[in-house]
Amino acid sequence: MAQEPIELILFRQLSSSLAIPVFLVDANGDLAYLNEAAEQLLGVRLDEIDEMPFAEWTTAFTARNEGGHGTDVDSLPLVRAIRDRRPAHGPLTITGGDGVERRIEITAFPLEGGRGRFIGAVAMFWETAADA
Repeated sequence: MAQEPIELILFRQLSSSLAIPVFLVDANGDLAYLNEAAEQLLGVRLDEIDEMPFAEWTTAFTARNEGGHGTDVDSLPLVRAIRDRRPAHGPLTITGGDGVERRIEITAFPLEGGRGRFIGAVAMFWETAADA
């Protein structure tokens, strides 16, 4: 396995201290880390996930838009941050790994190393009221 960029390692360390859920992906879009708050909100445990590549996490949580319709992968805020290399934000309704449906707001942004080298992206999200 290749060594992760130091910036990704440091962001993982910072994320472990944050109270807000954090989902961190590497430059390939594969899950690199999710903190304890994210585990609780997503209904999954990082230590029970062997790996979660891009193709898996983008479909794992049955994301739906505000109208209740399935969301295409390209419209997910974290995917937009990865592909467009720009911040993205939006509401979603998801079904977690525990089967619980939750309405969340997501803010995602790309991470760059020195000289603009793309190293991954991060999504921070929180649960909102169903009628918000």
